[in-house]
Amino acid sequence: MGTLGERFEQQRSRLLSVAYRITGSISDAEDAVQESWLRLDATDSDTIDDLGAWLTTVVGRICLDRLKSAAAKRESYVGQWLPEPIVTPVAPAPEYGDPLQAVIAAEDSRYAAMVLFETLTPAMRVAFVLHDGFGVPFADVADILGSTTASARQLASRARRSVAGVPAPVSDTEQGEAVGRLVAAMAAGDMDAVLAALDPDAMIVGDANRTAPTAVKPIHGAVGVARFLFGLLRRYGPDMLTLPTPVRVNGDLGIYSTGWEQEGDRRASVARVTSFVVRDGRVVAVYDIADPAKLTAVDISQFAPVPAPDSDAESAAQGTRHESEEKP
Repeated sequence: MGTLGERFEQQRSRLLSVAYRITGSISDAEDAVQESWLRLDATDSDTIDDLGAWLTTVVGRICLDRLKSAAAKRESYVGQWLPEPIVTPVAPAPEYGDPLQAVIAAEDSRYAAMVLFETLTPAMRVAFVLHDGFGVPFADVADILGSTTASARQLASRARRSVAGVPAPVSDTEQGEAVGRLVAAMAAGDMDAVLAALDPDAMIVGDANRTAPTAVKPIHGAVGVARFLFGLLRRYGPDMLTLPTPVRVNGDLGIYSTGWEQEGDRRASVARVTSFVVRDGRVVAVYDIADPAKLTAVDISQFAPVPAPDSDAESAAQGTRHESEEKP
């Protein structure tokens, strides 16, 4: 059986998965799991028939309270609120033992899904994640929500319909090729090639809370997204394309930049994570996360530098000039 602490550690990855999917925050997830341990340690464990189910219910209740208390903070947030990304190496070293690796194993933890989760009410999010993601009976979900079983079932159903539009995941090869075409087109300063690399309905969503230039409001349409990207490229120059590192963002291939200090004519850039969604070989969504509060869990020591693209990135800085839609 093991000690109570050992049995709890066996549940940690599952509990982190529950908490992250509900809150969209790594720090809140870790705090919720730690609080669940404190509650367990203060409880007579002999009265608990199913430790995993008991802990899952406790974590769900803690996370529901956190979502409700976070509402005021989000109202004062400037711009879009995106979930905290889980950034891991493209190919983790054997000794890389980040417990968050297990959190992103499920499709519901992909970044595009997490973004849609942010549109759900706290009750819908809890009902959907606990029941559909972790098999918690609706009667237990209802107990957490303080509702009826029928109401919990309805909340999960509404959430299910809301997230049904998440694009299906693609292979690493398709993801890498689509993102590579977009980056190469930007490096060449080729507006037509950038538009060809983007889905006609592409969008870009930024999250910086006034800490960096990004899209304060979502930009929709390939032309608008292309203009915005060229605007960032004019602002930061070719370093924007040559310095970032390939990473996995919630399991999908993305980009991480550590940022850099101002030097001469080069403007300073903050650290940022870029997540891409690919559909039918084209980039259909770009999520630009630049709020430092959302990147505290990024462990840059695990990442290998990205090689410079074959294209002449310097030409991109002098390429076609398009009006930027970026906001400071």
